[in-house]
Amino acid sequence: MVLKAGERQKREFTGVSFELLPAVKGSMVTKKEYEAGDFIPEHTHQDVQWGYVLSGIYLLSLEYLDEILIKGDIYSVPANAEHSMQILEAGEMIEIFSPPGQDLL
Repeated sequence: MVLKAGERQKREFTGVSFELLPAVKGSMVTKKEYEAGDFIPEHTHQDVQWGYVLSGIYLLSLEYLDEILIKGDIYSVPANAEHSMQILEAGEMIEIFSPPGQDLL
């Protein structure tokens, strides 16, 4: 499968722009573009979430953990875990959800 740049599905969630990317059945892949000062408020979802930082600096708060994320870092959020993210420096991230995050579709 080939998906040209102009064919990607653009979406927005909590003020953050992202693109849906091709994925296998039962999962969803997104490329998110964050601006400095963006904030994803504390929330939970039934899907597992993984992220790979392409650029930028982030503060991930995951239940009892606060962690700074930079380029090359990978994180995982278990299903139903409370988490939030503060964007300290603008950047991009690839995120995978399994099963697909219904709030993002």
